Amino acid sequence: MSRFEFISQKILTIEQAKRRCLLWKMKNEKLVFTNGCFDILHAGHVTYLAKAASFGNRLIVGLNDDASVRLQNKDINRPVNDEESRALVLAALGFVDAVVLFNDSTPLNLIEELCPDVLVKGGDYDATEKDTSAKRFIVGSDFVRSCGGTVETIDLVQGFSTTNILSKLKK
Repeated sequence: MSRFEFISQKILTIEQAKRRCLLWKMKNEKLVFTNGCFDILHAGHVTYLAKAASFGNRLIVGLNDDASVRLQNKDINRPVNDEESRALVLAALGFVDAVVLFNDSTPLNLIEELCPDVLVKGGDYDATEKDTSAKRFIVGSDFVRSCGGTVETIDLVQGFSTTNILSKLKK
């Protein structure tokens, strides 16, 4: 198998991801889930994802498809990179075990399908927030906890954001 084929095989449909998660769970591997747009991959993303991976044995990244990125009130020109390109770049990271595109406004359905042991979000969210309408509430946290899992947050690396990078490019 070529290296490109190896990377490409990490990009999964929801059904493929469910089967792979079941296999990993049969091996008693701890599944970690996080999600995002990851439009222009930068050091902040890589640091965040590497730290997320350290919470378990397998890191699954739920990736907003192009349509769901547009629903998130981002700049009119977002995403800059299309969903296939963003998925490929994420899959190329050694500590990412699976990338699954989702087209809902939140990753809740994907989280419920995959049943991760650990749900991870950035420090701009609050793992203890219970109010589902609060901006800092972590979607899927209630479900993961109800299944015996945990919810974690990771401090964001200051000075890195896709918005900042795009602002610099416009100057």
